Amino acid sequence: MGYVHDNTQKKKWKQLNEKERYKIEALLKAGFKAKEIAEQLGRDRRTIEREIRRGTVIQRRENPYASRNPKVKDYLDEYVYLADVGQRRAEENARNKGRGLKIGHDHRLARYIEKRIKEDKLSPDAVIGEIKEKGLKFEIELCTKTVYNMIDRGDFLNLTNKDLPVKSKKKKRKYRRVRKVSLKNIKGRSIEERPEAAEKREEIGHWEMDIVVGSTKACLLVMTERKSRKELIFKIPSKHQKHVKEVIDKLEKKYKGRFKEYFKSITMDNGSEFLDSEGLERSCIKPGEKRTECYYAHPYSAWERGSNENANKLIRRFIPKGTDIGKLTQRDIKRIELWMNNYPRRIFGYKTANDIYKSA
Repeated sequence: MGYVHDNTQKKKWKQLNEKERYKIEALLKAGFKAKEIAEQLGRDRRTIEREIRRGTVIQRRENPYASRNPKVKDYLDEYVYLADVGQRRAEENARNKGRGLKIGHDHRLARYIEKRIKEDKLSPDAVIGEIKEKGLKFEIELCTKTVYNMIDRGDFLNLTNKDLPVKSKKKKRKYRRVRKVSLKNIKGRSIEERPEAAEKREEIGHWEMDIVVGSTKACLLVMTERKSRKELIFKIPSKHQKHVKEVIDKLEKKYKGRFKEYFKSITMDNGSEFLDSEGLERSCIKPGEKRTECYYAHPYSAWERGSNENANKLIRRFIPKGTDIGKLTQRDIKRIELWMNNYPRRIFGYKTANDIYKSA
């Protein structure tokens, strides 16, 4: 015979409350047993027995049969259950237990966070922002601070602080604007002459350019668009002016007549590889015509190319200092570039550089 119409449901576990404890105290004084009390309260017998054991104390009272006989005790010890004692001990146990895991039993969310941080190299803030931006649904919601706290405590099975690119916020250095002109680049156009639209990131087409070096001569030429933070990465044989110019020439040939529209200006430091401003500005398709405008930051003022410097930090997640860049394939470079351009950024409400560049 099957239990097709069985409607028995497992009762959800619930702790005893203070009111129930006082009922237990009164029923015990009335002579009821644990089993009888359990039936009256609708509880399991073992729950009542554990509660009685938890709230029982020893009370000492005078012995009414006390005498001068030393073998007869003056006081008698009596085991008594007190509701207030049981309540206090239950509250102490709850405090000592600590808080439950915020993520609870949402293993799908835990696996998603672990994968995006450990394998895809996103920051905790980028992961949480991406979840909100894409409208991904999980059983619970977490904030960035909570994820950092959970990683600190070791709540994740496969995630530790070693997997984070930057563990904590460092104090910002105090910068003073340097007004000196580079002695080796007197002919270069200063960043102070850069258009206001480029300075305020009002339009697409103004770039910052830098070099990321490795353990050998081979290096990366990186370009960061100021408004959208879109990244272009090129592997070059060495830090030589001709290799930098070759990259810009290839870009002009790729975009042809629209190069001026996409590359209105380029801001660089005063490194020797960038000093040929005339060569970088001169068109390789139409000799004698200017294809872009070059500007140079002040000496020792990397903060004037802040987008470039932040982009370089992202590149270093994949190419640590001391890496032989010459061994990287073109596919490796493009994979890093694609990752950066699809990285959810807080400054854009967790949209990507590609999203901003396409919509501009």
